[in-house]
Order: sequence, then C-alpha cells, then structure tokens
Amino acid sequence: VDRMSMKKLLSLLFGAVFLFSSMGTAMASVPNTAEAKLAAVEKSMYGVEQTGALLDRINHLEKDYEGAHSKSGMMDRIDHLYNVVFDNSAQPSLLTQMNAIEWSITHQVSMDSVQSRVTAMETTIEGKPTEGTYKARIDKLASFAFGTKVIPLTQVTVSANTLAKISLVTPVNAKNLKVGDTVKYQAAEDVIENGMLIFAKGAPGEGTVKKVTQARNFGRDAEVQIDFKTLRAIDGTDMDMFLGEESKKEMKTMAMAAGASIAGMVLLGPVGIITGVFVHGNNIDLPVGTELYVQTKADTIVYAIPTTSAK
Repeated sequence: VDRMSMKKLLSLLFGAVFLFSSMGTAMASVPNTAEAKLAAVEKSMYGVEQTGALLDRINHLEKDYEGAHSKSGMMDRIDHLYNVVFDNSAQPSLLTQMNAIEWSITHQVSMDSVQSRVTAMETTIEGKPTEGTYKARIDKLASFAFGTKVIPLTQVTVSANTLAKISLVTPVNAKNLKVGDTVKYQAAEDVIENGMLIFAKGAPGEGTVKKVTQARNFGRDAEVQIDFKTLRAIDGTDMDMFLGEESKKEMKTMAMAAGASIAGMVLLGPVGIITGVFVHGNNIDLPVGTELYVQTKADTIVYAIPTTSAK
C-alpha cells in the first residue's frame, strides 16, 4: 500500500469528527432556458461562458464544431448543440467520446474544456495542435486511439454500491468552510468492472458542505458534514455517490494496512462518522489529495469502454 496514500487517509482517521452524508441527488438536470443551455455548452467547449448576442454565440459554436450554420430556428439550434455535447440517449455524446479518447491515450480524464483537451492530445501525438473543425479533429483523435472514428462504447448497468476511490481537490478545513460550500474531488484511480471502464482516473466529482462545527474547549472536536453528491462516469453521467458500509470497510482495510489498530478508530452510524479515539478539541484539516472511498447509490445504466483489464 502506498505510504503517502496511507498518511493522507490517517489524517482523516485520526483527525476529528468528519461526517459523510449518505444523501444522494438526482442526475444533473437539463437547464430550463435557452441561454442556460448555451452557457453550459460554451463552458464545456471553451471553459467559460461567452459574451455577446445569442445568435453570434450560436454561430460561433456551430462554426467551431461543424464548420457550417444550421438554417433552423435559434431554439432548435441550441437544443441540437446541447444534445451533441451532453445527450447519450441516441448515441454517445461529445463529452463521452472525449472521455473515451483521452482515457485511451493518457489513461486518465481531465476536467478541462474540450478545446484544451483536444489541443493537449494533438500536441502529445503530433507535437503541435492541428487545424479544422472540432468534429474533424476529434474524429482524427478517435482513429488514432481506436483505429476508427466509431468509438467502441457499450451500455452497461453499474450496480449499486460499486466502490470508487477518490481524492480531494478542495481542502477540507473546518476553520475555512461554511454550509453550502462546494467540495470538489476526483477519481483517484480507474474503476473497472467486468472489463468495462466505468469511472476514469481524474473524473470530476462534487459535493456540498451540510454542517460545520468548530473545535471547542473541553475536548469537543470540530465536525464537518459533507454530501458527496455525484461522481462523473466515463459517459458524462453524474452518478449519485455516498459513503456506506462498503466504503467504510475499504477505508478501514487501508488504515489497517498502514498500521492503525482497530482500537485507534471508530466507524459509526448510517452517515459514516470516522474519527480517532481520545481526540481533544481538534480541528479538521484534510489537504488536497486526501484519499477515501465512496460508492454508487443505485443501479445506473451508462456507456462504458471495454478494456483489457477485468476485476
């Protein structure tokens, strides 16, 4: 077991009271206005929402992606762009394709924009970015990664309670957090079930702080409660995650491998209280990179990538 990972985990086990809420959330909802949909597409494509007239922004996206403008109405054009980027119902979305290609080339998935990811992969393969529409450039990357621009994705059912090892992207410090703050994290390693890649290393996750209590006198420890909400599957599905019995058991095993005794830890309650024994007024301070486990909340159908590994 990696010593640094164990050190990070022990900062969790022997810190103060740290609660992980088992509350889940629904799949990410579709924006309910044209501008919100357009903004979501722009953030995924360029990293930031663009400015200017809606028509100009639509034209810009269409030109960059396909090189031509649609003659349909503005709402239909926005819906089409949104579905191309996010919707997996008819075929794998653009983000799903990007995740598959990037994983095949680098064995991890980045949180960057499509623009940045395409440029980075082209530079890795050819030494510099290429020209053309994003659709043509992505097809070329797919051909390099898989030998065909048709990416080999398969629909599978991910069972409830499938474990995912994650690492914190946002530090968790009771002194600096408040209720409602976002806690970002990412998959610390690939999650492969029956030879199918479900979560790729680097996949983004996001939770919310539900409760914060500062450390006080007389041995009363700091307390942070976090709903870990969702982790993004390889096809872009934001899957509901929580810390349950399987997660606690896995973290307990990791701590034991690092030399922690059963007497030195307590795992209690349906929300998963994890703490050390005889802690006196300690603050919670979990640095970026602290690793722990969460698990899927329900059976979910997603697109997955066949791999050469199975477990």
